[in-house]
Formats: sequence, structure tokens, C-alpha cells
Amino acid sequence: MTTATAYQNWPRRAETWLDGYGRAGWIAAMVLGFVLFWPVGLALLAYMIWGKQMFGKCSKTKMTHGSIAMRPSGNSAFDAYKADTLKRLEDEQAAFDAFLERLREAKDKSEFDMFMEENRRRRDADMRSEA
Repeated sequence: MTTATAYQNWPRRAETWLDGYGRAGWIAAMVLGFVLFWPVGLALLAYMIWGKQMFGKCSKTKMTHGSIAMRPSGNSAFDAYKADTLKRLEDEQAAFDAFLERLREAKDKSEFDMFMEENRRRRDADMRSEA
């Protein structure tokens, strides 16, 4: 990279570096810009609002993990394998959720039985003390 090219690409490299820190990095750079020299902070604010579309609109190139997982790859064998694997994972998740529900029910029942036993003992002790 020549020196002239390095000087020409520094805004793009700075933008990429700030994007690595996310929205918090941009806000910190803007605040620092206002503290050091207010026109720099104002320029960063304007760029964040209009250039980066900070408020509301997200980049079209970003995809969520779910949309990536459901997108076909073009290879039918791999797509079938992926569908089977996702189905198996969904079944395992449902079985695990049912297991956790049974554990909660068993714990609730044992706690209720313990409460009823304590209550019965307390009531028997109160009856004996009255007699």
C-alpha cells in the first residue's frame, strides 16, 4: 500500500474500525469529537444519522441466524441433511422442555407434600398442647 493510498483510505479504515465496536463505539467517537473540537463531533453525529442510518433502518446485508439457517444452499443432499438435523434438534428441544416440566411438577409436588406434612405436624402439636 503506497503512502498516498493509505491517506486516501483512512476514512474507510476508521469507519470499519468503529463498526467493530458497534453503536457504542460511534457514540464514544462522537462525544470525543465534541469534547476535542465541536465541528468534528457534529460531523460524526450527522454521519451517524444520515450516512449510517443509525435510527431505525438496518443494513440490508445483515441477516439473522434464523434466515441463514433456513436459506437453501443449492445442494439438495445437504439441504435434506440440514432439514433432518433441524427436525431432530427441534424434537430434542421439545423432549427436553417436557423433561423440565416433569421436573418442575415433581419438585412442586414434593414441596407441597412437605408443606402438608409440616402443617399436619403443627396442627397435631397444637391439639396436644391444648389438651
